[in-house]
Amino acid sequence: MHRLFVAIRPPADVRTELLDLMNGITGARWQEDEQLHLTLRFVGEVDRHRANDLADALGSVRFSPFDIALAGVGCFDRKGHVHTLWAGAQPRDPLAQLHQKVDRACVRAGLPPDERSYLPHVTLARFGRTVGSMEAFMARHAGLTSPPFTVEEFTLFESQLGPAGSTYHMVERYRADTA
Repeated sequence: MHRLFVAIRPPADVRTELLDLMNGITGARWQEDEQLHLTLRFVGEVDRHRANDLADALGSVRFSPFDIALAGVGCFDRKGHVHTLWAGAQPRDPLAQLHQKVDRACVRAGLPPDERSYLPHVTLARFGRTVGSMEAFMARHAGLTSPPFTVEEFTLFESQLGPAGSTYHMVERYRADTA
């Protein structure tokens, strides 16, 4: 079985900016540089045949390069318990359009459509049951912005779970139309 997701890797200078702000929250499991990405579609566990079908279907996704930037920070919670800290991305429209195209390719490969609402973000930290105060971090980084960067490709990644967290391996890159 292969645990897959489709994502955009921010450029090195943007990832460095994110790494530099990762501190100050007790209990945070901060992401490593290799883990920083903006998810377009989480796929989950699939067999080799479905993984190959997905890789082929993603090859039919057409998009033109577009610019985005990091914008602000936020959290996801479940029943009042914060489990993820993230940096947002703007503008959302071109990311949402690419997400829809990727999702349609996933459906063509035999996967169910993504029913969750799409919020483009880069995960900064994950939390267990114990989370220190996030107020100072949120106040300090509420106006987070990065220089704009051009999205010229997206990547199919495989995630391997291990005792130290997930490691990600590139399966295939898909380039924007540049003609």
